[in-house]
Amino acid sequence: MTLQPAALDAAQRDSLLGRTSPLVKLGVAAAWLVGLATTLDARPGAFLALAALVAIPLLGGVPGERIVRRLGPLALAALGIALTNLLFSASNGDPTATELARIGPLRITAEAAQAAAGLGARVLAIVSVGAAFALTTDATALADGLVQQARLSPRFAYGALAAYQAVPRLAEDLSTLRAARRLRGLRDWHPRILVGLLVRAIRHADQLALAMDARAFGTAPRTTFRPLRWGPADLVVGVAGLALLVVALVGTR
Repeated sequence: MTLQPAALDAAQRDSLLGRTSPLVKLGVAAAWLVGLATTLDARPGAFLALAALVAIPLLGGVPGERIVRRLGPLALAALGIALTNLLFSASNGDPTATELARIGPLRITAEAAQAAAGLGARVLAIVSVGAAFALTTDATALADGLVQQARLSPRFAYGALAAYQAVPRLAEDLSTLRAARRLRGLRDWHPRILVGLLVRAIRHADQLALAMDARAFGTAPRTTFRPLRWGPADLVVGVAGLALLVVALVGTR
């Protein structure tokens, strides 16, 4: 059993974000998440979301069509969260709050709108930086970075990589089991199909465990097929990401 790297095209691999260590991008994303959790203002989240959306095509080489396809559903989810908090905020029932609009019995206040905008902007910023990480990061490179640069156990890092790459296989197994039921004249969906899916998942896991043991994962120091080194791109992206966070939190006050 081989571990195949995730497919990134040449433009994405050669871009600034593509050449950056996955650990740096992961650290920037975590810093943005922590920083946005400290404010309820909508402006920092909107600023960081815009910065991430601009960086994905310009610095990551990701086509605009792919960005829309990946971010569209998540952006709608962020909008739904903001709308839900706008309509059902406790501030709408506060008689001392400033009323913005009234739709029948529904009252919308300025305080509810401010809180909903802040929450929606934060969710959109987190989604955007997560998309920037996912669309410019090779899964195998992430595992290599965890082993070589973060000094994690190869058994843990590559085991997590294999589990991540096994998710599409589960979808293929489910399709195969449903096709087999149709050939037997049965309904293609039944709760029993989950038992067969579990059996196939256990078999794949057993094969993976044997493959990793055959390669002596976690038993001794290992050589590296793709050596990683810190480079100028790591410094540029790390400093720029933290600088954008500081500007968003301090400059928008």
